[in-house]
Order: sequence, then C-alpha cells, then structure tokens
Amino acid sequence: MNCFKLFNLIAIFSSIACGKVNKDCNQNTYPNAATQYWYASHQGSQEESHGHFILSCQDGGFVQIGETGFLPNSAKLLIVKTDENGILLWKKEFHQNGHNLGNSVLEVDDGYILCGEIDQNSALIKLDKTNGNVIFNSNIDNGGLDAFEHIAKTHNGFLAVGYNQAYDITNTFYTEGYGYATFLDSNGQKISGVDLSNYISHAYRINAHNNHYYIAGLSFNAESYVLLEMDSTGQVIWNKEYGGSSSDHCFGMDLSNDGFIFLTGHTLSGTENWDTYTIKINFLGDVVWESKKGNPRGFNPKFIHDEAWDVKATTDGGCIVVAGTGDEYGNYNRKCGNDGDNSNTWHVYLIRYNSNGEVVWEKTFGGDEGMDWAGEAIDLTNDGGSIIAVDDGSFGFLKTSNI
Repeated sequence: MNCFKLFNLIAIFSSIACGKVNKDCNQNTYPNAATQYWYASHQGSQEESHGHFILSCQDGGFVQIGETGFLPNSAKLLIVKTDENGILLWKKEFHQNGHNLGNSVLEVDDGYILCGEIDQNSALIKLDKTNGNVIFNSNIDNGGLDAFEHIAKTHNGFLAVGYNQAYDITNTFYTEGYGYATFLDSNGQKISGVDLSNYISHAYRINAHNNHYYIAGLSFNAESYVLLEMDSTGQVIWNKEYGGSSSDHCFGMDLSNDGFIFLTGHTLSGTENWDTYTIKINFLGDVVWESKKGNPRGFNPKFIHDEAWDVKATTDGGCIVVAGTGDEYGNYNRKCGNDGDNSNTWHVYLIRYNSNGEVVWEKTFGGDEGMDWAGEAIDLTNDGGSIIAVDDGSFGFLKTSNI
C-alpha cells in the first residue's frame, strides 16, 4: 500500500470513528438530515489548492478539479481522482506560466474532459480514466483573457461556455468579461464560436435537453442571474434575468428529469447580508418558486455570508444546494453552546428542498476546531447520498449519507 492510500485510510477511519460532524448550535434541528460518512483531503504542489467542481464517476469513484496556487502568478490547473472511499488514485497538474484555471470536468466513455484555462486561453483537455494520461490538449484563443467554464455533449462533439475579453485577472468567479460559447469537434478543435455578450457577461453552466442548450451565469456587473435557451445552431431562443434590486450572483444550474431548471447562487436583494438564492424555473423561463436561505448557525445575520455555488436536482422534483457559511469580516466572533461554534470559522452548508420549494432539511458540516470548510460543488452518488467538494486549503472530499 502506498503512502497516499495509507494516509487517507487513516483519515477516513478517524473521521468515521470520531464522528466529525458539525459543531453548530442547531445541529439536531432536522433529524432526517444527511450525515457525514467520510472525509478525505488531497493537496496540490502549491501552498493552497481550491476546487470548483466535483463529479461522481461511473466506476464509483470521484473527480475534483480546480487550481493549486494563486492567480495571476502561481496557479496551476489541478485534477484529483479518488476511489469510492476518497483514496487517491491519481492527480495531475497542467500549467503554462502562472495563470491557469480548472473549472469543470465531463465524463465520456473513454475519458474525462477538463474545462478551464491555460495561460489566459480557453483549454479543453482529455485524460485517460485509468491513469490521467493526456489524450488530447486543446488550447484556444477566443479573445483576450478567456476561459471555458462548463461543457455539454453535442451530436458531433462538444459545446463549451465561458467568457472572453475579461478584465479581472485575479478573480476565478466573476472576471468582468463577455459571455461566449464554442462549438468543438470530438478532438477538442474549435468549429465555431457564438458571441453571447448581448445576453450574459459570464456564462457559468450549460445543460442539454432535446438538442437545445440551457446556459446560466451572471449579467454585466454581476447584478442578476441570467438564463438563456440556445438551439443546436447557436441561435438564442429566449433569455431572461432573475433577481432583485441589489446584486444576485448565479453559479449553479441543474436540469431535472421532469422538465425544470434549478439555479442557485447568492444575493443581496432583500437580505441583511449575502444569502443563498435558489430558483425553480420551467423550460419557458417562468419562475415556479424561489427561496432565500442563510445563517443556519444562529449568529447575527448582518455579519454572515452564505455563498451558494452548486445545485443538483433530486428524484422527488426538488433539489439540494451546497454553500459555504461564515463571517467574512473577521471582526465578529461569537461562540454558542458547549462545543464553542465560532462564526469566524466557515462551514459547509447544505439545503434540501422539495418540489414545492419547502425546506426538507438544512445542515452544516465543520472540520477540526479553527479549520475553515466551505462547500464549493456537489454531485449525487449512486447510493442515494452526495459527494461535496470542500475548500479547506486543499481538495476536500466529503461523502454524506442519503440526502
């Protein structure tokens, strides 16, 4: 057994045995909430690593992608593959100079397709599933600082969305650019591009349905959620914005099997501070319900940030949202209960909605005392649970029980 496997087996068994569950004021509010099954963490080559996307794979294992290092001088695209218990199988880093991003990954029959950016240009990299070896590496200049955020399959290749001509070279979430979509062949070569700048500033997610594509992201100045429908030729059929009078930042989207779209992110519209903001929408763009939730640990809400990054549709017509919750300001420090929960320590925050937008349960998960955890991405697992990408300065993998 190699050192990586030995280390992670110890971490997994320790997590299960010690029951590292959330040290929060309201941890028993919802007895039907998901519970932690195991946790594992994997480092990159740089001082810190930050994951942005996680995938539950066909073989039962997991893939997480993001960066190790910091923009604009030391960031490298990092991808980590584990088995079903979070034990490391392989990891790979890709970079040219110091501005590189890992944004999402798509599993196909013969590999993993990585979306991101290499040296300020959009990148699509295909890796062998068994060992992470490169099958193809496509680097495309779509204009200025540009990147692929997410990708969907087409009948003859892929459709990737993201941005070009971005201004902010240090931001991994909203770059102040212009929405852009790229049709690619099965080898990752560009066929054509679609300028989406009339509709969206930063295209963050794409999902396919009946040969049409639903694209979500942020409006200019990150003021509103944006959702648009595009056909297979690149023609926009409709586009809509959602939100209120203040900033609304959309980062997560998923489609349900019964014909609905879920968007999530966070908002300042009608809230004391940033709260999660989740919307259920039909395929015509009409809102079915919307919900704003935050401050699950019972602190003063004006100091607490609740930042949602991902959503997955569930089989009952509802969804599950993953976020991070904590005090962004560093000048507010409250403890509660005998376990000493501290607002300055960030926790993973899960919210489970039913089909009508009612909260089934909400729960937070924390690491060791003083360690920040924040939920960055989520996927469902074939045992009815979930796998969560945790930002704890490394690539954290948090496996939960049934959701």
